[in-house]
Amino acid sequence: MRAAVSMADVAARAGVSGQTVSRVVNGSARVEPGTRERVEAAMAELGYRPHRAARALRTGRTHTIGLVVTTLATVGNSRTLQAAVAAAEARGYAITVVTVTGSVSDALLRLESQGVDGVLVLNEASALLSSAELPAGLHIIAADTLLGAVSHVVRSDHYGGAQAATAHLLELGHDTVWHLAGPAGSFAAAERERGWRAALDAAGAQVPDVVRGDWSARSGFAAAAQLDSAGAVFCANDEMALGLIHGLAERGKRVPQHASIVGFDDVPDSAHYFPPLTTVRQDFQALGLQAITTLLDRIEGRTATPTSEAIIETELVVRSSTRPA
Repeated sequence: MRAAVSMADVAARAGVSGQTVSRVVNGSARVEPGTRERVEAAMAELGYRPHRAARALRTGRTHTIGLVVTTLATVGNSRTLQAAVAAAEARGYAITVVTVTGSVSDALLRLESQGVDGVLVLNEASALLSSAELPAGLHIIAADTLLGAVSHVVRSDHYGGAQAATAHLLELGHDTVWHLAGPAGSFAAAERERGWRAALDAAGAQVPDVVRGDWSARSGFAAAAQLDSAGAVFCANDEMALGLIHGLAERGKRVPQHASIVGFDDVPDSAHYFPPLTTVRQDFQALGLQAITTLLDRIEGRTATPTSEAIIETELVVRSSTRPA
């Protein structure tokens, strides 16, 4: 059998001390970038794999992050998780996912009992933090919420994206813009609705009653009955926009000939809807990376900032589902 590669083997290959290798393995900031790269290259060449249990005993850290989510069925949650996993692995951390089945407090306690070094709470689960009991001393970052319950937040610019989407429809000559909103209680849905209202108010346009869905294409399809006469609709996500386009087609209304439709998220398939969907692009990769970077910098003592709020920009992508009125 091949003998296991040791830290000493890595140190010899990289031309550094064993202590330097240990610092790299444990994520210490006290290593020059060039030295770190040399050690990481030696680890890759030799196939060195740190022993997590032994490392946890030495450092008091498990190099495991908890992630709390209400569901992985939504595009935003699944794509942010994918980005978070990649960012954590690049820093030598594993991720344990917990879905909220009772309360967020229960989910956090479960992760704390597993010895995680910190927790990232995603999207809808973040909205529940204000009523949660947070374990003392556990590093917690929340994605897509406002500062308050936790001290470190990363979020997309839902408000600005919704403003841009609504302004685009108004600039095409529509008197007003209807809104197919996300579920009540969702931070992202509330921010998108707020941006929609702000754009209408700024233009002096009438603000129609909100039609509410649940993020699913099915709810968008059902909303067609209420939006049958709307000339322009801003949908809070692409899946509801897809359902709405289908529902309108069933009622003899074509997009964009009879109604201009804008979505939100820019899911990979939105460019291949019929017609290709005008939408607001969220950078889920940047959101997940920023959230993990903020969390790990806290865990590893790289920053002592008491509070932080990072906002990831959104971008309007104009395709064929909108046209001049």
